[in-house]
Amino acid sequence: MEPAVRIAVTSSGLFFLTGLVTGAWKYREIVNSPEHRAPYYVDICHRSALMYSFACLVLAEFARLSAWSARVDFWATLVPVVFFALAVAIYGLHGWLRDTDNQLRPPHRLGGRTLPAGLVRLFMTALAIGEIGGFAVLFAGFIAAA
Repeated sequence: MEPAVRIAVTSSGLFFLTGLVTGAWKYREIVNSPEHRAPYYVDICHRSALMYSFACLVLAEFARLSAWSARVDFWATLVPVVFFALAVAIYGLHGWLRDTDNQLRPPHRLGGRTLPAGLVRLFMTALAIGEIGGFAVLFAGFIAAA
């Protein structure tokens, strides 16, 4: 199995497992809440982990069908997967800390600290470029192979 495909399928399994575990966390929060609601970012963490598990299968298939070298496919797959993982981790951290219901609304809270707005913008820009760019490379590889 090509390394890019292995990374994507392994990540799919890890994200799916994370989605299941955070689903149990979400359920526990709902049951124990007077409003019968989980913290906002517990819910987002759960849903995004499940969504990214399937997104990784899409990456795996496009990497498998790509005309590019194994090295190009590896990096084009790894970059989005890393950003998927960072997003889920950040959502989980906000859920654990219960520090915000909108991580992009200033001031940008992380626990008791405030993050610089420029850092948040830089991360979000890198995330968009990494996720879109990685998939665009794999998609172009698929088109080139067709």
